[in-house]
Amino acid sequence: MSKRAVFLCVPLGWLLLAAPARSGQKPADPPTAVKPAQAASAPAKPTGFPDSGESLSYALRWLGGASLGQAHLRAAKSDDGWRFDFSLDASVPGFALSDHYRSRANAGFCSLELEKETTHGQRHTHEKTVFDYKTGRATRTTLAVEGGGHTDIDIDNCAHDGLDYVFYARRELGQGHGVPRGEDVLFGASYAVRMEFAGVQEVTVEGKRRLADHVILYVKGPASDHKLEIFFERDPARTPLIIKAPLPVGTLSMELVR
Repeated sequence: MSKRAVFLCVPLGWLLLAAPARSGQKPADPPTAVKPAQAASAPAKPTGFPDSGESLSYALRWLGGASLGQAHLRAAKSDDGWRFDFSLDASVPGFALSDHYRSRANAGFCSLELEKETTHGQRHTHEKTVFDYKTGRATRTTLAVEGGGHTDIDIDNCAHDGLDYVFYARRELGQGHGVPRGEDVLFGASYAVRMEFAGVQEVTVEGKRRLADHVILYVKGPASDHKLEIFFERDPARTPLIIKAPLPVGTLSMELVR
C-alpha cells in the first residue's frame, strides 16, 4: 500500500466517517403492513441522534479485509451543547498516520470550535478554528509552532465543521428530513460537500445483516476531490455502519466494531 493511499484515509475519517438545508430527497422506508388497529394512531416519530451521546469503534480495512488500524467516534452532550471527538490510528511499514479531531457545537449543531492534531509520518500539524457568529467569521490558528499564522473565513449564522457536520446530517436523516443539500463545510480550509441518497440496502457488519441507507458523499476542496460511500443503519440515530473510499488501487473502508 502506498503512502498516497494512506493519506486518502483522512477524508474518509473526518467525514465518517458524514448538513443543514433539506433537499427534499428522502430515503424511502421499506414497505410494511399496517394493521387496522394501528391505522387510527400516528406512528412514533424517530428521535434522531441520541440525546445521551455515544461511543463507537471502527476497524480500518484495506482491500480484501487486511487490517490497517482503528478509529473511534464519540459524542457527549452537556448543558451548553455538544462535544465530538474522532481519532484514527493507522500504519503501514515505515509510515504512521494519527489524526485526532475535537469539535464543540451548540444545541442546534452549529459549530463553536474545532481542534485538529495530526501526525503523518514525520509531519505534525496542530490547529484550532474558533467560530464567532457576532462578527460572522471563523478564525483558524496554527498551534504547531509558536506565533503560528491566522486565517479568517466568512461564515453564516450556523456554520459546520467537518466533524460536527456528520452528526448534524445523521440527526436530519433520523428525523425523516432526508439527505441535506450541499454546503461549504470548514475543516481547516473550506470544502464543498453534498450528499446523494442511493437507496436502502442490506449490508453485513460483524457477521450480521443490517438494513442501511446508502448515501454517496462528494467532497471537493482547494486541492482535492473525493467520493465516499456511507451506509447509515436505519435506526433512529442513523449509526454509520460502513464508510468506503474507492481508490484506483482498491477500496479502503471503515467498519463498525462497537
